[in-house]
Amino acid sequence: MAVRTVYMDHSATTPVDPRVVEAMLPYFTEIYGNSASIHRFGRAAAKALEESRRTVAAILGCHPTEIVFTGSGTESDNLALRGVAFAQRRAGRGNHLIVSSVEHHAVLNTARQLEEVFGFEVTYLPVDEHGMANPDDVGRAIRKDTVLISVMYANNEVGTIQPIAEIARIARAKGIPFHTDAVQAGGMLDLDVNRLGVDLMTLSAHKFYGPKGVGVLYIRQGTPYLPTITGGGHERGRRAGTVNVAGIVGLATALRLAQESRESENARLRRLRDRLIQGILDRVPDARLTGHPTERLPHHASFAFKGINGEELLLALDVEGIAASTGSACTSGRAEPSEVLVAMGLPHDWAIGSLRLTLGKSSTDEDIDYVLDVLPRAVARLREMQAVEV
Repeated sequence: MAVRTVYMDHSATTPVDPRVVEAMLPYFTEIYGNSASIHRFGRAAAKALEESRRTVAAILGCHPTEIVFTGSGTESDNLALRGVAFAQRRAGRGNHLIVSSVEHHAVLNTARQLEEVFGFEVTYLPVDEHGMANPDDVGRAIRKDTVLISVMYANNEVGTIQPIAEIARIARAKGIPFHTDAVQAGGMLDLDVNRLGVDLMTLSAHKFYGPKGVGVLYIRQGTPYLPTITGGGHERGRRAGTVNVAGIVGLATALRLAQESRESENARLRRLRDRLIQGILDRVPDARLTGHPTERLPHHASFAFKGINGEELLLALDVEGIAASTGSACTSGRAEPSEVLVAMGLPHDWAIGSLRLTLGKSSTDEDIDYVLDVLPRAVARLREMQAVEV
């Protein structure tokens, strides 16, 4: 008998929408020119590139020239932090950055390298038990030599939505550029950069039913920025390298489709998510929801289960056809919790048993029923095995 499959890992990646695939296909075999070329093949590709740029800009509420296309969300984060930090230092404005302690590694590890290799000073903001940064802590961390603040819009592991509009106001009052990693927010939350008040924003297409290998970096006009990928004059000199026209067309199409259905789809996902959360908390002893109980992504449910290993739970679920994710990892034979859960103050015996279930377009009530049947039994078996080993 075939195992039923349930995909609950939409925060990791999403399938490409068939309408996105259809929009992309001509740019592989028909309109395949280099967009930097001046002949008709190049001009056709350049037209598609700029139409896509205008589509994204309209959704973000910015000018098309403020949109830079990149190869991924990680690349966009790297360009944002390095580009602003180096430009600010070069102008003699300072050497200090502020980032939250629960950022994606694309931000955290970039900040650490700026600190350890290039001599910048970095303040890592604390978070509360829900993984939320306090805007007052941002204000207290600002120094005369602060050159950049970076706080993610929504957390990938626990789904908490950060108060970035409040943080942006604090940064703006001090004249400090503010970057937000909005990779998890794409297609889910309001992306208007003027309402949010951000100066730089990162997006990644494959999080909202677009292709992998293409991202966006919004850079507000006038923001200090030094390109760190050099070569040709692509993307108005801000990111060198032949652009991925097919991928960019896919990104713009996917973002437009996500924007059109955002409100109705979010309402559907919230209902399923809340049913999933309550069902797990009712059925599994020693389980807790991680992340903020209300200020969280509409499709995101994350948990900690006391006394089990998150990776072992993932494998047990996979055997039953359920795809999920965990923040814990096995290092040298010992389970290690994620940095996010540690920053939130979760005890080790809880943090190593983390599980993330993230819903999407294909998720149904029947999927929730199946998870609520399988998961409690899987947790109980792992706890029994743990008890025998002890």
